[in-house]
Amino acid sequence: MTVPLDISFETIFQHAPVGMCVSQHRVIHACNDALAAMFGYAAGELVGQSFRVLYPTLDEFERTGARIVPIMSAKGVYSDERIMKRANQELFWCHVSGRSLIHDDPHAAGIWTFEDLSAKRPVTAELTPREREIAALLVEGKTSKLIARQVGLSPRTVEMHRAKLMRKFSASTSSELVHRLVGVTG
Repeated sequence: MTVPLDISFETIFQHAPVGMCVSQHRVIHACNDALAAMFGYAAGELVGQSFRVLYPTLDEFERTGARIVPIMSAKGVYSDERIMKRANQELFWCHVSGRSLIHDDPHAAGIWTFEDLSAKRPVTAELTPREREIAALLVEGKTSKLIARQVGLSPRTVEMHRAKLMRKFSASTSSELVHRLVGVTG
């Protein structure tokens, strides 16, 4: 005999296998226990908090917010992999996806998912905030020229950061660097 399940949207939200939240103007309006646990917070502790607490630095929070706007305005959705920060200050790679609920104001209201990638992609080197940003865009397969345009730097400056990343990860080619960034060993 099958027992009928009374499954509400609240039950689905709370028991989703990934971290989820609803935001308003980059403030967490509601989040599930998986999100709180992933970032090392108690259930409900993130509600009312700015997304800022999840970023390694204020600058990364602001630059990511600015980078999201034109993409969400054009597509309504955004997705990337970036280094985030747990409550204990540990940095980790995270896959973040979101959908804007208000087309012409992407930060006004949104639904976001977060997936912890640390088991397959550990943070293995001390990186500056700019190096973390460049690393995340390299992992997306972007060229130095595209990265430069996206983050407002010269291609030469992006190349300088890429060269520093290659040294830090002991990579001799850009392809090898990306493999090391995503945790693939050769």
